[in-house]
Amino acid sequence: MKAAKPTAGAANATLNEEPLEPVLGAAPERIDAVVFGRKLMRWYGEHARVLPWRGISDPYATWLSEIMLQQTRVATVIERYVEFLARFPTLEALASSSEADVLALWSGLGYYRRARMLRSAAQFVVRELGGRFPETSTELQTLPGIGDYTSAAIASIAFGESVAVVDGNVERVLLRLVGQPEDKSTAGRTRMTRLAQTLVPPAPKRRAARAADSPANPMNNPAGDHNQAMMELGATICLPRSPLCLQCPVVDLCHTRGEHAKGVREKPRVRRVAHLLALRTQGGRIEVLLEQRAPEASLMAGMFELPPLPLEAITAAVPMPVPLLRVRHAITNTNYQVEVYGDDTGLRKDIPASEDDLHWTGASHLKMMPLTGLARKCLIKIGVLELD
Repeated sequence: MKAAKPTAGAANATLNEEPLEPVLGAAPERIDAVVFGRKLMRWYGEHARVLPWRGISDPYATWLSEIMLQQTRVATVIERYVEFLARFPTLEALASSSEADVLALWSGLGYYRRARMLRSAAQFVVRELGGRFPETSTELQTLPGIGDYTSAAIASIAFGESVAVVDGNVERVLLRLVGQPEDKSTAGRTRMTRLAQTLVPPAPKRRAARAADSPANPMNNPAGDHNQAMMELGATICLPRSPLCLQCPVVDLCHTRGEHAKGVREKPRVRRVAHLLALRTQGGRIEVLLEQRAPEASLMAGMFELPPLPLEAITAAVPMPVPLLRVRHAITNTNYQVEVYGDDTGLRKDIPASEDDLHWTGASHLKMMPLTGLARKCLIKIGVLELD
């Protein structure tokens, strides 16, 4: 598959730089699937990014990529995907793993419930299904952590099922094609899913019957290729802001040609938090003090982090301590302003956690620990945790 190459004279063109004439008339209720598909697949064949989870015939690897890509940038996933498969190359290897090992490899990807559900689903397939991976979108939804989107993606890409995949990128493409505003209601999503389904090509008549024996041939998978092309179009051309309409293969079918009307977005919350960095040398090695989050915590349960500090302790300290590090960190709809204080500030006595939840850990072992993304970021910036 070829890497993306910009077209001559239009590599950096956007709608704002060279306006296109608006499409006149009422918004279409349907799109010519044959014409649309021909244009889309010609573009995809020439410009699709080369990614490690494309062109493969391993349902397990496809499933892993789809779980990792949920709400996570492609560039971040690529490295972790390769590392994860090297450590757990098969469904059976993942099923027999410990949760701590899985979370350690997931550190930095965020949304750790995905990792726990991934492991639980692998165990379910091995123990309850005899190792046979479900093949249809309906069957796949019986597994932990797999919903409508993920089941459709796996079923179409790994098994060639003719079912539409509708993520945020695909929904944006469809809304602009038919000239509709953003609609987050159940009815709105249902309309887009139905429209998406009309565009998916049928599966070949002789489709793979069993995952273990003959998963979908990546060289002959119209539905899977179509869904990946739709997601690629939204991710690289039909961008949320300043879409590259002059480079779009289906611009002549688009009713919007630009940004579509969007609903009111909730403003992210801003929260200031503080953590302690305590280091010691034990037996000639550097150790860092970590706190393990409670198993019943609503976020990142069981993960390790730098011990949190109450802000009141910092404002009450005399003299006012100066942080070693300030970083910004976003989780869901909250932007955290993070301050990390050294152990010389005398703040360790103010850590709310019990001694049972605090652990001295060798710096050389940090890569194997299930660290929160924030802890990993801070330890790297301070130089305690080295990048590979």
